[in-house]
Parts: sequence; C-alpha cells; structure tokens
Amino acid sequence: MCGIWAVFGSDENVSVQCNAAHRITHRGPDCFRIENFRNLQNCCLGFHRLAIVDDMKGMQPLRLYTHPYIWLNYNGEIYNHTRLGEEHELNRSTVLDGEPVVHLYQRLGAIEMAKLLDGVFAFVILDMANRRVILGRDTFGIRPMYRIYTNEGFLAVCSEAKGLFGLTHSISEQRTEITTFPPGHVEIYDLDYKGKVTLKERACFNKPGQFPLYKTNMISYDQDVRVNIAKLLEEAVDKRLMSDRRVGCLLSGGLDSSLVAALLVKLAKKRGLFYKIQTFAIGMEGSPDLEAARKVADYLNTEHHEILMTPEEGLEAIPDVIYFLESYDTITVRSTVCMYLLSKYIKKNTDTTVILSGEGSDELAQGYIYFHKAPSPGDADKESRRLLDDLHLFDVLRGDRATAAWGLEIRQPFLDHQFTSYYLSLDPKIRQPKDGIEKYLLRSSFDESKLLPHEILWRPKEGFSDGVSHVKRSWFEILTEHCSKLITEEKLKKAKSLYPHNTPKTAEAMYYRELFEKHYPNRGQWVPYFWRLKWCTSEDPSSRTLEHYKQ
Repeated sequence: MCGIWAVFGSDENVSVQCNAAHRITHRGPDCFRIENFRNLQNCCLGFHRLAIVDDMKGMQPLRLYTHPYIWLNYNGEIYNHTRLGEEHELNRSTVLDGEPVVHLYQRLGAIEMAKLLDGVFAFVILDMANRRVILGRDTFGIRPMYRIYTNEGFLAVCSEAKGLFGLTHSISEQRTEITTFPPGHVEIYDLDYKGKVTLKERACFNKPGQFPLYKTNMISYDQDVRVNIAKLLEEAVDKRLMSDRRVGCLLSGGLDSSLVAALLVKLAKKRGLFYKIQTFAIGMEGSPDLEAARKVADYLNTEHHEILMTPEEGLEAIPDVIYFLESYDTITVRSTVCMYLLSKYIKKNTDTTVILSGEGSDELAQGYIYFHKAPSPGDADKESRRLLDDLHLFDVLRGDRATAAWGLEIRQPFLDHQFTSYYLSLDPKIRQPKDGIEKYLLRSSFDESKLLPHEILWRPKEGFSDGVSHVKRSWFEILTEHCSKLITEEKLKKAKSLYPHNTPKTAEAMYYRELFEKHYPNRGQWVPYFWRLKWCTSEDPSSRTLEHYKQ
C-alpha cells in the first residue's frame, strides 16, 4: 500500500502545492520522494512508499536507464510481472513488479499495456518524449485514485481525495471538483511546453466479467465447475503471496475469510515460508465471529490474535474513521470501525504488513442475505454485476482505508481477475442461493477438500459489522442508541435543507454526515448513493434485520 501524488500545469508554486502530498503519509510510512522537473517547473510527482517488493530499487517515481524520458508513479502489485518480462523479452534492470509497465507502455501504448496487467494498480506515467501524461486504474478499483482536471490545463492526482484538498487555493473553487478515477480505465493527456494538459482519450480496457487477455497459469478447465472454482481461488491466493514482508490474514470466522486463511496456510507450507501464518479477529464480548474464528485458527494451527473491542472504543474511533474513509455511508462506516481498530492492533503488535481478506465474495457469489429474495436468476446476476461495478465505493474502499491508515497493505483474492471472470461466465441459475443457503456453489466447491470444518464451510452469512457484536445487542443497535443522544429530532428535521444529496434519515446517518462535512465540506457527492438492501422491506442495511438471518 503506497501513496501516489502528482500535479501538472499548476499556476501556483509547486513547492507549496507539495505540502498537500503529506496528507497521505500514512499510506507509505517507509520513505517519501518528490520529483521536480527543470523544464516543467509547474509539474511534479510525489510518492509515499510502503516497501513490499525490491527494497533496494523499488523507490519511485521510477525512471529506467533504458527509457530515461518516462517516469512511473504507481501504487499496486503486478502479479504477472515475471511472466511479462519473459514473454515480451523485456530488458529488466530491477525485480520491481511495476517495471514491465514502463517497457510495455513504450512498446505497445497505454491501452494495450493495461490489458496485459494481472494485478491491482493505480498509475501515473509522465512521458517527456511524447509530451503525454497517462492515468490508469485496475478493473475493480482495488487501488484508489482521485483527480482534479480543469479546462485551463490543470491536472492533479492522488491516492486519496484528502491529498488534493490543499490544492484548491490555486484555482477558483468552482473549478476544483475532485472526482474518482473510474476503475478499468486509462486516460491519455497531451502535455504542452508550458506544462498544461489536455485530455486526449479515455478508454475502458476491462470491466468485471471480461476474461483477461494476458496468459494465465491455468492449463485447461475441468468439466466440473466446482473443481475450476477451487483451482482458480487457490491460484488467486498463491499469486498474492508475492511479498518481501510478512503475510497474514484477517479472519472473521465467516466463509470468505476462512477459505482465504485455509488456502494461505496450505500454500505457505508448500512454499516453505519460514514464519507461521498470523490470523486476526476482532469482536465484542459474546461475538459469534470470535468464536467461529477461534475454531478456524485451531483447525489451521495459525498464530491467532483475538482483539476484544469495547463499544466505547468503537464509538471513540468513528471521527478518525470517517476522516480516513472519506465516506459517510452508514453500513461502510459501521464495518470500517472494526477493521480500523483491527489494523491498528496489527501495526502496533506484530510484524505482519501484507493482509489477505475476503472482500468481494459476497458481491461475486451472491452472498448477501437479500439475494434469497431475487425474483429470478437474471435479476440476481444483474445485481451481482452492479455491486462489483460499484465495489470501489464501498467494501473495497473500507478495506483500503482501514488498513492504509496504519501502513498495511490489503489483498483480496476473491477479486482476482481470472477467478471473477470465470465465475461470472457460469450459468446464473447455479450461482443463486440454493436450499436456503447463500454462496452454495462456492461452498460446495470446497466441500470435499477438508480445508475447513464442515460447520464453518456451511456457516450462514453474518455481516462484518454484525458478527463482531453479541447476538442480543448488535453493533448497529449500540450505534443507533449512541447517535440518538447526539442528534436531536429538531436537527434531523433540517437534514433535507442542509444536505439535499443523500439526505440523512436517521440520527446515525446525520452524525456521520456532520463528521464528514467537518473534514470535507460540500463534498457529499463523493458518495453517489447509500448502500441499501434490495428486494427487502427493511430500512436498515444490517443483515440482522432480515428474515433469512440465521445466527
């Protein structure tokens, strides 16, 4: 997890603008570098590094002696970098996984280069020779990127929106809209001799469900789709072991994190890693997640860390969580609090830096309880794809910000490009819940593997922000009670006039919105809509309000 920052065509002193880059220091606590350019004094690149691969040569912005006029600033991991080097006979000078990006861009152009990358990434390329600036982001938006672009030729880019806030003094307020760079896209800008940019082309190089163009490790598919699912998920975990730092796993005790942890332990033994895998669970007293995670950790024989969270600790963390999260979406804030505190523990008490987790499975495999109510397989498939398209605004955002706040790097095997494209290619009928059990196809794919205890493999869905608390007093009930003391009915009545976009309807939503506005005034459009249940009458997004809830 690193932080990238860039400015082009600034009318203000770039050295002053660079101060804004330090708002994302948490993303890369190991070292920092700013690159200025003698012939482009109104442009610069900034980088906060979390060293994961190639500690000696991995500093950025990256410039290769073979391509001295190309600069690369990127955040992410290119898992097929070795294969790309061999297939395209690249003259590599480092083992840095991002180096093939430079070679392939120079040889094939930005769009064709992006199609060949198996990984997660957000990048900025400065091409001095061809006077271009290139931006790109991975298919699911796992790695974040925001930008400001104006008609006057000003472009600013950052891993988090807060790193662009310090730039608003340089140009008039009405021209400083901070927008999310779309996942799966590349943008190409022309760069004039005054350092100003003009958008030349925007292209979508991939979207969820499209098979990759790069070569993969799968030799052939089995006739049994469950065999393929198991193979592809194991391969997805395996490639995410690419790291010079210790790798661990979040473990809630639910299906998704338990499968990832089990595969991680299996592959760590196969690779002969010198350390024992650490797993991490968080919950309040009486949490069903803690109990389930304990069973999994004992079964897998991991070095398990169990963090007992009090309601007071959770409530106290909310203001900081919203600052790092850059969102006020109710369900996202609820679950981010738990992951934020868990990440804090990992950073302060262990040497694990790379964290695997189970995000993406519910969207891909129709794991949310409301999928039981889908009118048809086609409707369920459409909803699954919609969730994947917007994942970067919710669960992926949560995982990125909660871990990045403490200088950790999160990786999500369920959002592997090859795995997701294969899963979505299957008949929608077999991807629906079956016999009252969500994610039936995924569970059955590992039913004979003995990777997990049977009761864990078939454990019913439990929302992350629900599972951390006692069944009799849920985290959402604690929050509702707390916020009702802070937000009066009179204040809530003014919500429509204060916040016409995503108007808060509850005291909890109003509290989150007020905290958000303190940090990011008049930026409510960053959250396009509230995450809500579909095909259900419940107004609260907690899974415990649904009739199919089984815990």
